[in-house]
Amino acid sequence: MTKATVKNKRAGMTGEDLGQKLLKSVYEMKAGKIARTTEITPNEVAAARLKTGLSQIDFAHALHISFRTLQEWEQGRRKPSGAAQALIRIVFKHPEVISISAAIAKK
Repeated sequence: MTKATVKNKRAGMTGEDLGQKLLKSVYEMKAGKIARTTEITPNEVAAARLKTGLSQIDFAHALHISFRTLQEWEQGRRKPSGAAQALIRIVFKHPEVISISAAIAKK
């Protein structure tokens, strides 16, 4: 007996049971039955950028930060410093400020 078989038997599920469950899931998906949906709400950095309508590259350029830093902030792996947080709050309330800055920076 393999480890997987032992694990399935402990859980009370045979390979055939698992196959039937998977097949049932496929039928449900094809019928349009959705078991769950996931909604993702952007953090304040991503929300501010989205309000400006700028791409990540353009937004990072306007803030004078690296594209990678912006990605880290938006994905929640790093947090902006206090000064950057203040700037992002301003951008969220007045997105036109950063859009103008980005346009000027491109020239």
